[in-house]
Amino acid sequence: MRHAEWDVWHMRRALELAAEGEGSVEPNPMVGCVIAQGEEIVGEGWHRRFGGPHAEIEALAQAGRRAAGATLFVTLEPCCHQGKTPPCTQAILAAGVRRVVVAQRDPFPEVAGGGLAELEAAGVAVEVGLLEADARRLNAPYRKLVETGRPWIIAKWAMTLDGKIATHTGSSRWISGPKSREAVHQLRGRVDAIMVGRQTAELDDPQLTARPPGPRGPLRVVVDTRASLRSGSQLVRTAGEVPVLVAAGDQAPEADRRRLARAGCEVLLCPGETPAVRLEALLDELGRRRLTNVLVEGGGQLLGSLFDLGQIDEVHVFLAAKLVGGANAPSPLAGHGLAQMADAHRLDDVRIEQLGEDVHIRGRLEETPDVQRKKEEDQ
Repeated sequence: MRHAEWDVWHMRRALELAAEGEGSVEPNPMVGCVIAQGEEIVGEGWHRRFGGPHAEIEALAQAGRRAAGATLFVTLEPCCHQGKTPPCTQAILAAGVRRVVVAQRDPFPEVAGGGLAELEAAGVAVEVGLLEADARRLNAPYRKLVETGRPWIIAKWAMTLDGKIATHTGSSRWISGPKSREAVHQLRGRVDAIMVGRQTAELDDPQLTARPPGPRGPLRVVVDTRASLRSGSQLVRTAGEVPVLVAAGDQAPEADRRRLARAGCEVLLCPGETPAVRLEALLDELGRRRLTNVLVEGGGQLLGSLFDLGQIDEVHVFLAAKLVGGANAPSPLAGHGLAQMADAHRLDDVRIEQLGEDVHIRGRLEETPDVQRKKEEDQ
């Protein structure tokens, strides 16, 4: 194997390691690191948990003295600032690493090229861009949060073959089967928040928890303009055990806001004359709270509004081999929608999996703001 081929092989291993941190490191990025003496890996590591040692530190500890003169492969630019942990650049220099290969620069303002510059100034050979597209894809939620101040939005729904998420009476249990619901709980366990609209909360009376629990304990968010969520709902009754945020309009009755607050819910007033403006205010607030991944489970009005705003980044659809019919039965995306089929948003990196009698289709929307920005940078 040629020198360049070994570089690719080592970086692929670093990317595999980085993915191990999914659900445990947010709002930090997933990072993997490999230290090699030629073909031989002498140390490797990944960022395992928020506030814990960075990938480079783990790999250097494993490599020990064999890091001297070695090449360090890392999926994201090494940090050069004091955060939860000391700067990785200083540890790399102290270990005597000769060459550093980085998949992508870190967009975080306190790094943003500074780590690369510090290493180069100290005489370390630095190369950037190996498997960059893979690294960017891995940390797309982190990059969206850093670059836009808003979380990565994952839209999830179950629907019948005729595209319905409920019957015309609102009945929706259960569209999908046990294996699909198990996959949803796994998804819930790795996100920072689970969001639904008021009507979905009213009709389905969900718990919005991961069962069994995953690495994260998601905040439960209800978009409820009038703060009318029932006191007897499962969400309100369990608010003291698992946090619930009710995103209300500033015209919500004071009595209902106090009622929900007394029950243990946090009531967040989102200003704005229209639902779209209030929804954007909510996304901005979730971003300020450093929530990286938000799972939106419906209903159609909320998902449609997010789609119209261009804020859906990833989609998980559970397609059941069932038909219910009905002109008034709801579909997954309401809102205004698009006027021309030629403008339809396509999914990228589509994955299709059979789950019992259901089909799980997942992918990312091609035309997210993040992708548009990257296209502009490449022109």
